[in-house]
Amino acid sequence: MKSIERTETFDAPTGKVFRCIDDLAVTGMHMNRSSVMMMGSKLHLQYLTEKKEGTGTKYRWTGKIMGIPLDFTVEVTKWIDGKEKVWETIGQPKMIIFSWYRMDLTISPVDDYCTKAALSVTYEKPKGFINKILCILLADWYCRWCLKKMLGDAKKMLSG
Repeated sequence: MKSIERTETFDAPTGKVFRCIDDLAVTGMHMNRSSVMMMGSKLHLQYLTEKKEGTGTKYRWTGKIMGIPLDFTVEVTKWIDGKEKVWETIGQPKMIIFSWYRMDLTISPVDDYCTKAALSVTYEKPKGFINKILCILLADWYCRWCLKKMLGDAKKMLSG
C-alpha cells in the first residue's frame, strides 16, 4: 500500500470547510468532467443510498477511460461531522491503476475563521502486468492531481 497526502488552509470555519469537501458535487467535479488527466473521459456518479453523507453512504462511479470500462463502488466507513471522513472502494472494483483505494479527510481549526484540511489517498497496486506498469507510471501522479483538484475545487467554492 502507498499513501499520498495534501494539506490546504482555508479562510473559513471548520464546519463550512468539512461540508464543502464532503459534498461530491464539489470534490468529485474532476472525475465527472472531461479533462486531459481523465484522458478526455468522464465518470458518472450514482448514489446507492438515500443519504448523501455519513457513515454507510455508498456511491458508484462508472464510465470508460480510453475505451476501458471503469466501475467501482465507494462506501463511507467513518464520518465525524465537521472533523473526519474516511471512504474506500468495496466489492470488486474495476479500475486501471489501483485495485483498491481509501481516502481520509481530517479537518482541524487553525483559529475561528481559518481551517486546515488534510486529505490523503492510500491505494493498492492492481493485478496484471499492464496495470502494474501503468500504476508505477501514473498512480502517484494521478493521486497528487486528484488531491490538488479536490482541495482546490473546495477552495474555489468557498471563496466564490
